[in-house]
Amino acid sequence: MKALKTPAAITFVALGLSMSLAAQQGPNNDSSTTVARPRKPANGNAPAVEPDQAKIPSKFGKPKDSELPEGVPTFRSDAITVTVDAAVVDNKGHFIPNIPKTYFRVLEDGVPQQVSDFSLGEAPMTIAMVIEFSARFQQYYSYPWFQTLQAAYGFLGTLKPEDYVAVIAYDLRTEILSDFTVDRQQTNEAMARLRIPGFSESNLYDALVDTAQRMQDIEGRKAIVLISSGLDTFSKLTFDKARRALQDAGVPIYTVGLMQAQREMADASGAMDSVQRLDFLQADNQMRVFASESGGMSFFPRFDGELPGIFQSITQALRTNYVLSYNPSNQARDGKVRRIKVELINPETHEPVRVNDDKGKAIKYKVIAKPGYTAPREVE
Repeated sequence: MKALKTPAAITFVALGLSMSLAAQQGPNNDSSTTVARPRKPANGNAPAVEPDQAKIPSKFGKPKDSELPEGVPTFRSDAITVTVDAAVVDNKGHFIPNIPKTYFRVLEDGVPQQVSDFSLGEAPMTIAMVIEFSARFQQYYSYPWFQTLQAAYGFLGTLKPEDYVAVIAYDLRTEILSDFTVDRQQTNEAMARLRIPGFSESNLYDALVDTAQRMQDIEGRKAIVLISSGLDTFSKLTFDKARRALQDAGVPIYTVGLMQAQREMADASGAMDSVQRLDFLQADNQMRVFASESGGMSFFPRFDGELPGIFQSITQALRTNYVLSYNPSNQARDGKVRRIKVELINPETHEPVRVNDDKGKAIKYKVIAKPGYTAPREVE
């Protein structure tokens, strides 16, 4: 199916006023621009391959192990090192600092591991904002339209100049509006394209998995900030396949659920039937699963005034983390999934750590970390 071409500008004349809308369409089907990892070009568009150059002959060949002289040492690196970013936050989402290394315990498949490296500090972030922008909910000048833009622009305002950010919108397809950059003008130009939504479908699973897989090889502190209703209507992937793919990618996902107050009012007034209610409850649960299993957090604000606090919690959890590294006791290269659990344990009593506030009152806390990783496979 060919993509429909739109004119560069469409002019409307209404009530004696002339209004020009240029380049303000929603997400389209052009996803050729990559975020971090380029895709392979299609066969028909592949660039011409230069002819092989003649190799320079060399008298030094690569010797086989059997041809090495006796007594020459050989080395092979088989050690697997796992790095886990852990954030300890209270029940309000505030980061808890100054926790010693000895209080952290890392379990892999239930077996305690020896933490070899421990650090704490602030570092630049690499963020991909995945924004739902479809005609199903984000109609022009509707409340969800305002809420979506307010949340997106609000989060961008919390970033520091050295933070990299990409803007990705999705409806029927995923479109990369801007690649990772520290140029805020380029980011604002991408956000300016979110004005008129296109299709009514919302392919959440495809957009989220595609972004996570493109980001999995990026080093440093990275995350996906998903601003969405949580509903998926037309993805190629199922929920189970998307869930497994996000676990393998290992990119933390922070979800912000839209239209919470609208849904509650519609439910209280009887405007929402049982099927719609179940769809939204399932959507919220999906976003919680994506966040918890990737090492992120989920938020469902009822009021717009909650957004600044939510963004502060996200940046605190991402920018200030405890970084734990260890060499797992199970060094098998079998490609299996290893489960990770990070706990706070008193090294003397081996009991859970009690965290108190300034008044000495115990507070609830949780440790946010990725739940596991996939072991590498043996390479011959």
